[in-house]
Amino acid sequence: MPATFTDFLAGEVALVTGASRGIGAAIAVALAGLGADVGLVQRGHAADAVRAIDALGRRAHVVQADVGDPAVAERAVAEVVASLGRLDVCICNAGIIDRDPALEIAPEEFQRVLAVNVGGAFAVSRAAARTFLENGTRGRIVHLASVTSFHGSVQAAAYSTSKGAVAQLMRSQANEWGPRGLRVNAVAPGWVETEMTAALREDPVRNAELLNRIPLGRWATPEEVADAVAFLVSPAARYVHGHVLAVDGGYLSR
Repeated sequence: MPATFTDFLAGEVALVTGASRGIGAAIAVALAGLGADVGLVQRGHAADAVRAIDALGRRAHVVQADVGDPAVAERAVAEVVASLGRLDVCICNAGIIDRDPALEIAPEEFQRVLAVNVGGAFAVSRAAARTFLENGTRGRIVHLASVTSFHGSVQAAAYSTSKGAVAQLMRSQANEWGPRGLRVNAVAPGWVETEMTAALREDPVRNAELLNRIPLGRWATPEEVADAVAFLVSPAARYVHGHVLAVDGGYLSR
């Protein structure tokens, strides 16, 4: 990123859901490193991310909330705004997965994945957009989609369905909200070294299958996904809108 953009979030506030670990924590810390105060919204604690943000000299406000409940999700956004004083950037990262085969997944588990991954993203991003419009802020929203937004995944029917929906949600919002001064995009991570993918990385057969399809030959780090998110909310991406940016080491090119 050009040096002139290294502190482009100074004086701004970013909200990140699912920020206690993995990709979400990396995004929260990256945005703090670019000057933002950060609201962290997730079901659990986010002590490590808070310490990292504090060390960067930025403020962090933690809201423990289940974004799968729309009313709770909306209140979480309001709490971040009330605590940190404004909102400029919204990152909808919170997500869960169920790895049961499609023939066996319980209907309630399927619905739970959709409620968090899609319903949560909708509730949080809409609350953020309303805040932007009320305050005359040219806000930026980034959704976390997935390479499974583009293809079906084995033993992750609910997750693949949800991430396809996230990509379409982003496009719809981009069409509606772009004319009102808001930018909406998505990042589609490929295979990333997180707790969610630990079982796959520990399975020698599945790990080899995945690595053989990734032209760069390795898993991504959460920080590499965070870099893409930082780009999308930066002045360097001021004309990037309604786009799904794959961060997959070339996985989708195969």
